[in-house]
Amino acid sequence: MVATGPATLLHPGDEDSAKRHQIMDGARRVFMDLGFDGASMNEIARAAGVSKGTLYVYFTDKHSLFEAIVEKECLDQGRIAFNLDPGRDAETTLHDFGRAYIEVVCRPDGGSTVRTVMAIAERMPDVGRRFYENVIALTMRRLADYLAARVKAKELKIDDCELAAAQFMMMCQATLFQPYIFQAKPAPTPARIATVVESATRVFLAGFRARDQN
Repeated sequence: MVATGPATLLHPGDEDSAKRHQIMDGARRVFMDLGFDGASMNEIARAAGVSKGTLYVYFTDKHSLFEAIVEKECLDQGRIAFNLDPGRDAETTLHDFGRAYIEVVCRPDGGSTVRTVMAIAERMPDVGRRFYENVIALTMRRLADYLAARVKAKELKIDDCELAAAQFMMMCQATLFQPYIFQAKPAPTPARIATVVESATRVFLAGFRARDQN
């Protein structure tokens, strides 16, 4: 008899977890293509490659399924590691952060999630609130903490770091995010992102760089 090594053993719940992710991946495609109102459990089951009965084993309705997708998006976004080392200089860090941030919010498959959350937030305010707090506000707080560290290092002079962080993020979005989210333009190119972020960084530092800094 050949012993089976630990690496070949399935942990309890692995199969359920894989099936759940399979369903969520299929549902995400349907929500992206049809929006929340246009999506049906039949269509989701077909896209996920499972029976409708199996779908209902994991999710009671499309509301709970959409909430699970948003929760996963929040977790994935929360794991994104922007380089906000408090010891790095502001100009380098803001350039790098701005480019990485816009690449995330304007990624080719990201806009549909944001649009769908926006469309459903009035009916499901908890979903909209969680998305905002765990994606947008979380990133803003991380940037604010970095700015506070550079204020302490006397490189920047800022009275309200959370406001300044929000202002920088909005400047980086200028001419990029709204045309993309409303499908007026495709996702911006890396070159266009770099141009806009460079301008945003220059304007930001003109207003907030400590006077004794060059």
